[in-house]
Amino acid sequence: MDTSTTQPETAFLNLPSAAVYLGISPNTLYVWRHRRQGPPSFRMGRRVMYRVSALNEWVAQQEQADSRSNPAVNPLNCKPRRRTP
Repeated sequence: MDTSTTQPETAFLNLPSAAVYLGISPNTLYVWRHRRQGPPSFRMGRRVMYRVSALNEWVAQQEQADSRSNPAVNPLNCKPRRRTP
């Protein structure tokens, strides 16, 4: 008889837990939400919640938008453009 039980993976995180997950302060995440920046969030009752998969997708988008981790958007890899008068 197998008595081991596995906990289901958490699909949602509240704001403080999402901040820990992202490695930022809860205040930063709160300000981003207020400014409609940062990862997508929603209300579940009175709580502000973040889907873990949405946090991971948002982080991946941030990595792709940064020229240091994405050579395609690195300004040093682009040909110089002439100024228009």
